[in-house]
Amino acid sequence: MFSKSGITELHNATHESVDILLEHVATVPQLVHILTVEEGWVHDLQSKPFDGWFEEDCPTIDALRSAKERIRMETRAYIAGLSEAQLNTTLRDRPEGWSGDLRSPAFILLHVITHTFHHKGQVVAMLRTLGQPAPDTDLQRG
Repeated sequence: MFSKSGITELHNATHESVDILLEHVATVPQLVHILTVEEGWVHDLQSKPFDGWFEEDCPTIDALRSAKERIRMETRAYIAGLSEAQLNTTLRDRPEGWSGDLRSPAFILLHVITHTFHHKGQVVAMLRTLGQPAPDTDLQRG
């Protein structure tokens, strides 16, 4: 026979296990990678230093959401500070560590968007494999 206190203790331990899982999901490398790449590329466009960060720098879902919102606002502020001509003018100076052709900020920002959707798609595919399809996250939702 089980006691109320025994069941309550087991129930609490179960929820603690779920908390551990939720905290881990926040550090799925693709999610952190999406954000650190956007922040890095936007810093590069502005010739600002960026040391990068990793999963351990964003250990909770709340920390991940906070980082996402901070990066979103930084990118929006960068875009707002550009004229249409600046947005569409090919860079003259190569940001440190960049290879390939020089592109316009618009091109790089569109690449940030496609990069995000690429990795978001990987996460959705993993969830489907686990039998847990993600909700509709397309830009045009039904």
